[in-house]
Amino acid sequence: MAAASDGWAGMGWDWTDADGIRRRLDQGADPESWNGSRPLHRAAVFGSPEAVTELARRVADVDALENGVTALWEAVLARKPANARALAAAGADPWRPSLGGWSPGRLSLAGPTPKLFPVPEGVSLTDTERAAAQEAHRLTTALGEFYYDGTGLACVAGIDAAEAVRRLQATPAHGELIDELLENPYAYDMDESLHIVGVTSVPGGCVVTQPWGYAPHMPGVLTRLSAGTLCYGLYANPKSGNQGSIARHGTIEGSDLHPGGGPDENDTSAQVLASYLYQHNAVAYACAFAGLRPTDRRAVTGPPDMWVELPRRDYWSH
Repeated sequence: MAAASDGWAGMGWDWTDADGIRRRLDQGADPESWNGSRPLHRAAVFGSPEAVTELARRVADVDALENGVTALWEAVLARKPANARALAAAGADPWRPSLGGWSPGRLSLAGPTPKLFPVPEGVSLTDTERAAAQEAHRLTTALGEFYYDGTGLACVAGIDAAEAVRRLQATPAHGELIDELLENPYAYDMDESLHIVGVTSVPGGCVVTQPWGYAPHMPGVLTRLSAGTLCYGLYANPKSGNQGSIARHGTIEGSDLHPGGGPDENDTSAQVLASYLYQHNAVAYACAFAGLRPTDRRAVTGPPDMWVELPRRDYWSH
């Protein structure tokens, strides 16, 4: 909640009440500061077009930056086209370069509203960017929406399920054990259930999955799977959010990542685009990073091509 001194006391996530916002502003609320942040940026994501318009006419600079981006960038990233149009109507610049060299306007060309702004001559997506956007639409549609909190994944490029099982030195899991485990995985001791994973071949590679735990994301699993190739690990931690790791050629080269989150200031152009295309969809992001092209979500949710048991070993020292 905001401090009373800036006039926004009691304002939380809901910035849709344009009349309430107008009343606060008329009573002296600071249009430039909400608890150290910019009200216009908040409204761009959590507000209504009317609230955005009211704030935009009160600020000194509609393109003022917060964390390196404008309110218009935030509206485009959040896929709030009506708010983005309201900001553009108030004078915000859709073609101002931002993270990774992307402008809000050019980024919108890769999303669901490519006609959001009139496009200047010569501005377009590259063939590579257009192909990435098309694949993101196909992949997110193929996977659909589903609950995956608590799921661990390893998306491996260029090898099939049989090769993944060989690299892990895994053995087929007993059918009766699997039936009981699937019925209530959390009734089992973690030392037992953690060693059971599913493995499925998909176009582009394979997926190692565990709907009830983090085993596929363990470093010792990722390094074995990634020998001579690339692997993206994901654990959808119910307590702390999505955790990602990158393994390449048997080495962990990225950890404590946040797949499905927004782009960061130091991201490359390709990273910004991927964050936009797969925002709030960590599973699709993990698949896309490894170049996997599943046609449905079976590789993630099951039933997999095979259930296998991992050997007992230290998977944290690698």
